[in-house]
Amino acid sequence: MELTVTEKGKEKMRVIVKDETHTMLNLIRENAWAVGAKQASYIIQHPYISHPEMIIRSKNPGKVLKDAAQRVQDQGKEFSTAFSRAMKK
Repeated sequence: MELTVTEKGKEKMRVIVKDETHTMLNLIRENAWAVGAKQASYIIQHPYISHPEMIIRSKNPGKVLKDAAQRVQDQGKEFSTAFSRAMKK
């Protein structure tokens, strides 16, 4: 995964996310809303020739993206633990 910040304003950030699909971007988008984003969305101009771009609006969009990514990581760990317990039954 490679990230490129294309716009970094006081309350808005746009980030191109290379080598990812709807799956990762939806996880980040949903978690960005959960941590207080005013807007959390992404666009893929063309599925074959462009990379997805996240758009975040909040009082501190960089913190929102970082906190959203941490929530995704925590959810992955929680799922892994629950799955391991389920497999032992």
